[in-house]
Formats: sequence, C-alpha cells, structure tokens
Amino acid sequence: GGAAAAVAAGIVPCAGASDGGGSIRIPASACGLFGLKASRGLIPSGPVHGEPLGGSATDGVVSRSVRDSAAMLDILTGPTPVSPYLPANPPGTYADEVGQHPGRLRVGVCTASSINATPHPEALAAVAAAAEVLSELGHEVVELAEAPHDDAALAKDFLTSWFVYCAFSVDEAKAASGSDDSGFELDTRLMASLGRATNPVDLVRAIERRHEHVRRLADFHASHDLLLTPTTATPPPRIGAFDVPPVLRLAQQGLLTARVARLLRYTPIVDQLITENLGWVPYTQLANLTGRPAMSVPLHWTAENLPIGVQFVGRLGAEGQLIRLAAQLEQARPWADRRPNL
Repeated sequence: GGAAAAVAAGIVPCAGASDGGGSIRIPASACGLFGLKASRGLIPSGPVHGEPLGGSATDGVVSRSVRDSAAMLDILTGPTPVSPYLPANPPGTYADEVGQHPGRLRVGVCTASSINATPHPEALAAVAAAAEVLSELGHEVVELAEAPHDDAALAKDFLTSWFVYCAFSVDEAKAASGSDDSGFELDTRLMASLGRATNPVDLVRAIERRHEHVRRLADFHASHDLLLTPTTATPPPRIGAFDVPPVLRLAQQGLLTARVARLLRYTPIVDQLITENLGWVPYTQLANLTGRPAMSVPLHWTAENLPIGVQFVGRLGAEGQLIRLAAQLEQARPWADRRPNL
C-alpha cells in the first residue's frame, strides 16, 4: 500500500510491487491507479528465489498510466539461467501494445462470490460502469450465470499454501537475523503456527487442486477473452479497519502460548479466517493460484469520491491483450487527473 500511496501522491511515477494474492491490484484499486499482475514465470524472481509462494506470487509495478506499466514490464521480463519457466516472448514490446486496437473482445462479467454474498453496491456499480464503456467501445459483454470457479474452495487451497509458506518465511528470517518470535507481529506468528500444523498431504492436495482451478478457468477462456470482476468487494477501507480488537489479540496470544494450532488447523477457524480476511477481496486470488495475468483498472469513483477498480483476468500470456484494452479504456475514461477530495 505504501508504494501505491506514493504513486497516487505524485511522489514517483511508478513503484515496485509484488502480488501473491492481490497486492498489486488491491492497492491500485484503493488508490485510483493501474496495476497489472503478470503471468506466472514472465517476470523472473531469481537468482535467490525460484517460485515465490509456490509460483502464486510475482513482482511488478503500480503506476498512474498504462504506458508506464507497459514500459516497466518490458524491463522486468525475460528468463534467467535459474528461471523455472521459459516465458513466451511477445512479437514486439509491451510498450508497443499501448495504442494498438485490442479487437472486439468477448468479456464475461461475474460479481458473485461464495465468500462474500453481498458485495458493496459501489463494487457492483464499478463493474456496471466498466461493462457500459466496454459496450460503447464495441466489445461483447456477457453476464455469467455462475462464476467460472469455486472461490471458497480456491481460498482454502490458497490459504493452505499461504500458511505453510508463512512458516517457511518466518523460519528463514529467524535464521538470517537471529531473531526470535518477538521480532514478528502476532498475526504473522499465528499464521506460521497454522502452517506448521498443516498436514503435508493436505499441502500436496491443495497444490494438485490448483490444476483443477486452472482447468476450470481454461474452460471459461475457451469461449471468452477476459473475465471481468470487481477488484475488491468494498470501497477502500479506512485506516485501522483491520486492527484486531485487544480482547481478540489476547485470545490469539493465548492460542500461541497453549500451542494448540494443530488442533485449530482443522476446525472452522480456517473458514472464519477466509471470511474475515478475504471477504473484502474475494476476487483476486484466482489469478495468483492459476498463474493467469490480471489487471485492476480505475474506472469508477464512489459517491464519497474514492476510487474502486475493476479486475480483468486474461489467458496465460495475454499481457499484450490486457495492455491494449487498458490503454483503450484509459483513453475513453481518463483517470490520470482524478484525485479524491481528502
């Protein structure tokens, strides 16, 4: 969020970011910026890391303009000798895609979520506004009868990997810094504890189920170019909205002290974590777990004059198509000069 705030404030034209569950697209949505998460493997993470978060995370940037993000993507992409994947090389540069006509696209629209059955009206309004401008530009907009994936099941698989990788990251940081548990926030320690309590078979099962999510999304993309959803299910949250109440923090501390994470890992607490932590952002993890490219585009401002983005999810390697469409939308609904009245 700090990088996005710096760009939105005009301190820098673009800033580095990473996205393991939406952390490029969500801050971009909250700050009225453009944010593109690239396909798995397009931006190398080496030489130290091969596949951050099991391939779900990638580096990138947030920027005010599509042009700047495209130019930075040209700089960031390309294989290294230790890359686990060989990304497809585009015929030209991503910067060249800006201004090129995207063609007539078939866009499937979905706002449904089994994690959050009642998205905020402003999130729905953002998608409706995006659908309207897409139609004006000649694209085919199709309302989906149901989501192309089960986001609650996907969220469980996502968090299973997240917990385990959190435990791994904490252990790595301890080894490198000599720190003990006191060097980590309580929430981080709790997630790491749940990760250590995860059955290894369940981790492998979650990884294997990832391929089922890929197949279902590929079935959708066989008949649609892009999936359109809200980026977030709510407008930007207020500062402090996610602060844990003191009573609950004491309860968390008690759980860690009692070392009962192994018992809690397989109770409804995980479902509660999904609802509480992903309820306002149920749409973004799909692109991470499946490795597909996705972007948040700032096409809507709320009645309180706050930005809220819409997300487009493309086929694997469809960054060029996303950039062409984003540039077309930017020209039709310019956002560079929009500022909230704070």
